[in-house]
Amino acid sequence: MTIAVCPGSFDPVTAGHLDVIRRCSRFFTQVHVVVAVNAAKTPMFSEHTRVDIIRQALGGTCDNVVVASTDGLITDYCKTVGATVIVKGLRQNGDYEAELGMALVNRKLADVETLFLPADPVLEHISSSVVKDVARHGGDVTGMVPDCVIPLLERALDEERHA
Repeated sequence: MTIAVCPGSFDPVTAGHLDVIRRCSRFFTQVHVVVAVNAAKTPMFSEHTRVDIIRQALGGTCDNVVVASTDGLITDYCKTVGATVIVKGLRQNGDYEAELGMALVNRKLADVETLFLPADPVLEHISSSVVKDVARHGGDVTGMVPDCVIPLLERALDEERHA
């Protein structure tokens, strides 16, 4: 049994994230999608909400996917669940350079390999930051995120404007 971990902040999860998760689920016995909580960042959505959004967006289509969260090291999570692979989606915007150093650290810390999965060219321009920026300026993010994210994003931005 090969267990993989797909970590990320998923704030919010995008169509690109879901594509990587679904593709990854075809290669491994079990895939843990892990919302990584970074105390240095202030996310738009709570940890619990991000986990729920991913579960809802997947809608039971990937029976071998577990959605969880951690505020610790991803390598510690990998050890806990017996994962030997971390899967990261890569876009053409410099993701490789940013991810390579982390992959080397993860291998040193826990003997966990990192597999880079190229983004679908149709989706590679999408990031959580772009989604939030477009939405903040009144743009339509339909197709960039699962439909269940749109009302939550609108509500969060409304709260942000009135804070």
